[in-house]
Amino acid sequence: MLPKYKAKLRRKEEIANDTMAFYWEKPQGFTFKAGQYCDMTLIKPKMTDEEAKERAFSMASAPYEEEVMTATRISDSAFKQMLEDFTVGTEVKFDEPRGEFTLHETETTPAVFIIGGIGITPVRSIIAQATHDQLTHKLTLLYSNETPVDSAFMDDLKGFAEKNSNFTYVPVMTDTEPNEWSGESGLIDADMLKRNVSDISTPIYYLCGPPDMVKDMHQMLVDTGVDENNIRIEEFSGY
Repeated sequence: MLPKYKAKLRRKEEIANDTMAFYWEKPQGFTFKAGQYCDMTLIKPKMTDEEAKERAFSMASAPYEEEVMTATRISDSAFKQMLEDFTVGTEVKFDEPRGEFTLHETETTPAVFIIGGIGITPVRSIIAQATHDQLTHKLTLLYSNETPVDSAFMDDLKGFAEKNSNFTYVPVMTDTEPNEWSGESGLIDADMLKRNVSDISTPIYYLCGPPDMVKDMHQMLVDTGVDENNIRIEEFSGY
């Protein structure tokens, strides 16, 4: 049986359209690697079915940060509605963090993150920790959303790019007018990748987001000649 840690909610905030971040007291002994996730269990939920009681969440905070932060799109599911209604001091349980969606150790090998929507949560953790630790990995993030107001952690990501000369942040919008957005727009494809990554054959690629997008990005990389052994995937299904 995996250990369960109790954590109290310190605060919450809206960080994008229909997207909330929740900041929890870090339980004693709760340690994780940037990019990992854990199951969150509600204590005495209003609804009793198991589906409404437990969900997996990536830690969006980095291990060095004081609080444990999770973030999610708010939907009409019973779990999300209860989560949105949480007040300061509400307790939940976390199990032992796990997962292999973590930054590779070889600092001479670049990392390219191709991310959609709320799939940014483990990547924010990875980039924050790499910036804090002053790692020399070359990091490139292509982060796709419909519009800027749908994009979580934009200010954080801009801040990491300013602090970390090895990190390149490429926001991508799929549903903006040309007069509304001057950056990359449209669906991420091989041409966009080549514009932003000088040598596409050398990085380790990290894919996270809606399952259909992850599938399409995986196929795009394979078609472009990327070795499948250099592709790491985390799917966010049901969110």
